[in-house]
Amino acid sequence: MRRARASSRERGIALIAVLWLTILLTVIASGFAFSMHGEAVAARNALSLAQARAAADGAVERTAFELTRPRNLPEVWRADGSAQTWLDGEIKLTSVAVDESARIDLNTASEPLLRGLLQTVGGLDTMAADGVLAAIADWKDADDLKRPNGAEEADYRAAGKTYKPANAPFDSVGELARVLGVTPGLVARLADNLTIYSRQSGINPQTASREVLLSIPNVTADAVDAYIALRNDALANKLTVPAFPQARGFITGATPVWRIRAEATMPDGVTFVRDAVLRPSVDPRRPMIALLWQEGPRTPPPPPAQDGDTSARMASGQNNGQLNR
Repeated sequence: MRRARASSRERGIALIAVLWLTILLTVIASGFAFSMHGEAVAARNALSLAQARAAADGAVERTAFELTRPRNLPEVWRADGSAQTWLDGEIKLTSVAVDESARIDLNTASEPLLRGLLQTVGGLDTMAADGVLAAIADWKDADDLKRPNGAEEADYRAAGKTYKPANAPFDSVGELARVLGVTPGLVARLADNLTIYSRQSGINPQTASREVLLSIPNVTADAVDAYIALRNDALANKLTVPAFPQARGFITGATPVWRIRAEATMPDGVTFVRDAVLRPSVDPRRPMIALLWQEGPRTPPPPPAQDGDTSARMASGQNNGQLNR
């Protein structure tokens, strides 16, 4: 009987050990399966991202090609901010091209135009704008002579900076943040309206943004809004964009330097955006020169609809359907 009871206990211990071993193996197998699933998802996402990147790069190249075609051809693409959308297999592609003279050139723009941008977009008062404008001029001029309200090497040292003015043109818009008196917030407000690639003293009103148009001295918001409405109507009807008389003295025609934004969206929702600035070249071996080539910010998704908005859109859709019928 003692031997039988001992054997029974041993069998119970073995059963418990087997159960624990089974649980342990199940946990290990589950962890391995989860890890493999995660790696498979990561691999698919990496592949989709690589395909989206290649597609966006191809869209930039196609846009550049379309912009170089003769202007007298039908359905020719123009660098006027109009969006072009097409499908490459299952990949949705959208590109927008604008000539770079739509922006204010940080190196070559006239001082009144830069001052207007600092005030209307940067939010600076007259005195502060003049100070920043003088510091910008001292940064990019070749001498060490300080302008009134400007800043040269001694001023940077007094401010605790470990660098001095470049005494050369800006290499990038981001370099503006190094100028004494320029804050990161000011750079963030100005960046989308500045360039270093147009090399023009003025702007092209036919493609410039509202903020850039408001930077023109003595131009009112009402005049700018009225002109933008006329411009949009002309673009929608494929007509010649009218001139903006109030910009006289600050007008530069379209330059053959294009800022292209191409967005590629995969069927699984993976998106890649390419921002590029291209300039045509006379060298047939290198027909385009990339002045800027970087990943761009993705277009934010539309905000979720509120109940009232949804109801209103449903009602609008029903009304439109009744009218169409």
